[in-house]
Amino acid sequence: MPRAERTAATRSQSRRRAPGPTVILLVRHGATGTTGKELPGRAPGLHLSDQGRRQAEAAAARVVALSTPPPNGSGRRAAKPRVAAVYASPLERTRETASPIAAALGLDVIPDEGLLELDMGTWTGLELKAAYKRKEWATIQRYPSGFTFPEGESFVGMQARMVSTLERLRTAHPGTMVVAVSHADPIRAAVAHAMGTHLDLFQRVVVSPCSVTAIAYGPAGPTVLTVNDTSATGALVPS
Repeated sequence: MPRAERTAATRSQSRRRAPGPTVILLVRHGATGTTGKELPGRAPGLHLSDQGRRQAEAAAARVVALSTPPPNGSGRRAAKPRVAAVYASPLERTRETASPIAAALGLDVIPDEGLLELDMGTWTGLELKAAYKRKEWATIQRYPSGFTFPEGESFVGMQARMVSTLERLRTAHPGTMVVAVSHADPIRAAVAHAMGTHLDLFQRVVVSPCSVTAIAYGPAGPTVLTVNDTSATGALVPS
């Protein structure tokens, strides 16, 4: 084969071998006893409620369905779903949500601090009705990029941490599907970044307990595939 033809063939093979995008399924943890009542932040010892455990089991079934390859030419499905790994924030509520997902996929849960909840500092554990009365609440809702929780984390820092974590997972698992169980605000921030939306608008994204948000990360950038999928009409009510 002439050299020019060999070079063209090599380039063609390289293009065929290039992995496709990495699809990251971002799952919010299930409901806890404080969901909708407090700002739990990174407080330890917060576990899923009975409702949250049911949500986690339902999320596991949805993830398996989403990640199972379609039938091949013979009409048979592949034996294993195509999820490469299941990661979770180290907090109890996220690990408990990730556990049935990982079990259904035959994988282990890998804790990753990059998926942690926003560090709310001295606001950790504050009741929402008390938070609403604080003068800073309007800033959090309308100008979060300018706010840092006292003795805690800024929204800008949280978004940068989350985005860099997802880039690390994409690099580690090219062309596969990855599950990342995290928290509402980090997932909202990831969606805003993927959409090219300013962080100050990220509160407009609804991320319900045990919802699935899918983002495909490829060489040309991210593509948002779905947001807040709960397979239930109740998810149409912001929470």
